[in-house]
Amino acid sequence: MPGGKQSSAVRWRTVARILCLIALLLTASILAREYIDTQQFTIRPGNEDAVHRSIMISAALYAVLLAIPFVPGAEIGLGLIAALGPPIAILVYLCTVFGLTLSFIIGRLIPLLILIRVARDIGFERTGRLLETIEPLDRKQRLEYLLDRSPRRLLPVLLRYRYLALAVALNIPGNYLIGGGGGIALFAGVSRIFSVTGFLLTIALAVAPVPVAVLVFGIRVTGQ
Repeated sequence: MPGGKQSSAVRWRTVARILCLIALLLTASILAREYIDTQQFTIRPGNEDAVHRSIMISAALYAVLLAIPFVPGAEIGLGLIAALGPPIAILVYLCTVFGLTLSFIIGRLIPLLILIRVARDIGFERTGRLLETIEPLDRKQRLEYLLDRSPRRLLPVLLRYRYLALAVALNIPGNYLIGGGGGIALFAGVSRIFSVTGFLLTIALAVAPVPVAVLVFGIRVTGQ
């Protein structure tokens, strides 16, 4: 019993830490979005430097917000395009690629041993065992292992065509419900089944349609 109570206490402490981290990230995202929304981007005589500085800070905040899981950063990018016009689409595109890449790299750098410990602390024993099994495998071996043990018909298809699935997931409306662009990119990094080059090429193509459409057809294509 004492051991069970101690295990339960550790589990709840881990859950509390995760919830605090999520709350901290969401608070930071809300404050950053408030900052962007209150910026004045109208150029008047003598304020060019201030406007340029606001644009660059807002773009940097957008990239950081996009990297945070479950934050609908895409709406912020569309808001920037609506506020500043088609010429800003290229900057928003570059920031989008940077933000998603940042989240992917963070996922790659998170040791699986930490994820195994967290999974077990919160009671996800099967997830912990799976992560422990694939931890020593390389990307090819890990993919083969997952394919061999995929219990459903759809999952093997998603694994085989994972880059296409990644591109589709990034463009699904309301994808913040499944983690948003940042969460999807973070999971892709954690999974270790995506190469860095393949991921970069995929997101570079996946997020290009809207900026290209804005440049070609103007702001009306965003619906703003």
